[in-house]
Amino acid sequence: MILDFSFYLFVAVVFTGIVWLVEIWLLKPRRSKVIHNSTQIHQGVEISRKGNEPIIVEYSKSFFPVLLIVFLLRGFIVEPFRIPSGSMLPSLYIGDFILVNKFAYGVKVPIINFKLVELDSPERGDVVVFRYPRDPSLDYIKRVIGLPGDHIAYYNKVLYVNGKPVDREFVGQYKGPGQTFANEYIEKLKEGEHSMLLLPARPNNLQGEYIVPEASYFVMGDNRDNSNDSRVWGPVPESNLVGKAFMIWMHYSDEWHMDRVGNFIK
Repeated sequence: MILDFSFYLFVAVVFTGIVWLVEIWLLKPRRSKVIHNSTQIHQGVEISRKGNEPIIVEYSKSFFPVLLIVFLLRGFIVEPFRIPSGSMLPSLYIGDFILVNKFAYGVKVPIINFKLVELDSPERGDVVVFRYPRDPSLDYIKRVIGLPGDHIAYYNKVLYVNGKPVDREFVGQYKGPGQTFANEYIEKLKEGEHSMLLLPARPNNLQGEYIVPEASYFVMGDNRDNSNDSRVWGPVPESNLVGKAFMIWMHYSDEWHMDRVGNFIK
């Protein structure tokens, strides 16, 4: 069990829910009885002492519905993340706030991540958020390159999938933020296409061949020479997948960039 934000949100939901139930079933009936017994009739006018709710009950009743809705949304439907590094340039900038579809690959029980319903499987080219295999308390985002059983090779900065080089087209020198002296390419991993970067002056130290195990996925960053990915620490187990990134809903680094708001992730 990972003690992350979802865990503490769950604890808050349980705590406020229990307080609310104790109020309904135990405290409120007791107060009503006390009020009833203390009611006085004087000259035909009924006078009663009000039973005030404890402050913790007041707050719990206010926050429980909100916390429950947020927990259900984050746990089963969509979860927000912020991009902290440039490993996915030029697709995702540092400071992008993205939305992740939590049920794209199946419905999981929050906290324990037990899969209740099997849905689609990741496809080659999907951008996925997952728990870092070496430290599951950390969330990483990369692009799926290899599916279970695939043979992946990476030599001289050329990507091979099942013995065939992946098609790519040179665009020119990258002119966006976050990276200098990089060449931009359009890469075609599936029907769609996406941009990726290579640094011509940086030697290629991440070479090799890999067979993707069952129930695992080989992932890489789009900023190929500046990414800590499966070439370093191996494939991502299916159980570590959090969901599929699909949209940028906000961007803020040194300033707001409204032109990125609402962009879908390819």
